[in-house]
Amino acid sequence: MEDTIQKSDEGFSTLQPNAEKELQHPTPNNPPWNSWVAAGVWVMSILAVVIIPGLFLLPYIATLTGQVSDSVQLVELLKSDPTAIILQVIAIIPAHVVTLLAAWLVVTRMRAFSFRQTLGWESGGMPWWHYIVILSGFLALAGVVGHYFPEQENDLLRILRSSRAAVYLVAFMATATAPLVEEVVYRGVLYSAFQRTFGIAFAVVIVTFLFALVHVPQYYPSFSTIFLLTLLSLILTLIRVRTNNLLPCIILHTIFNGFQSIFLVLEPYLDTAPAQIPAIIFQY
Repeated sequence: MEDTIQKSDEGFSTLQPNAEKELQHPTPNNPPWNSWVAAGVWVMSILAVVIIPGLFLLPYIATLTGQVSDSVQLVELLKSDPTAIILQVIAIIPAHVVTLLAAWLVVTRMRAFSFRQTLGWESGGMPWWHYIVILSGFLALAGVVGHYFPEQENDLLRILRSSRAAVYLVAFMATATAPLVEEVVYRGVLYSAFQRTFGIAFAVVIVTFLFALVHVPQYYPSFSTIFLLTLLSLILTLIRVRTNNLLPCIILHTIFNGFQSIFLVLEPYLDTAPAQIPAIIFQY
């Protein structure tokens, strides 16, 4: 009897630390960061997009000495000059890298935890045909909205019309970097912390709002595009709620951006451009 108890005690003492370790390991809904840290990552991501393109522009601005008389004229030139626009678009890529690195440090707590496991990197809970249904339904709605409320001139359209090089760069970034970075920041870092602190309903509303808010400067005053952007943000956030994983959000975001990017690149070669569908390319 004593031996049995001792073995049981030894077994308990062997399993207990493992059990505690498993309980302590963070999950997508129990992250190792709080809401203040999440908000800090969000603010940093915005600053990166504002500051880094400015740094890229400094050498080019130096070459314009004598060509502009005041700051207003300089701003207008930077908005219309193809070279300046390309430099600003290229600068978004290192801004994405900086943002992803900051998020990685927070999510892993300086490499203490797995980045993928902490955010949720499984496609479970989202069958492949759900992606097709959601994408088809959204594009159909976007076509209807675009037909009755045509897209108005906005900064993204201005960038796309500046040069073909800008189109190719936006298409690449919108497919290769923006979906990953934006989903990690919004449905990953922000939502995970907010839902634990404030509850699911508040987290869904605030994450959807913040995502739409930072994109308003790109699409204003095209309110139909802003509406569709907000709706798609809500859909992505609800997918995060339903699956408890970030990967399905990244997949759908990438598919949508890739679909739009293909049309952007092929538009000059198409007899009929999909003008009724507003150009909603997610990027910072």
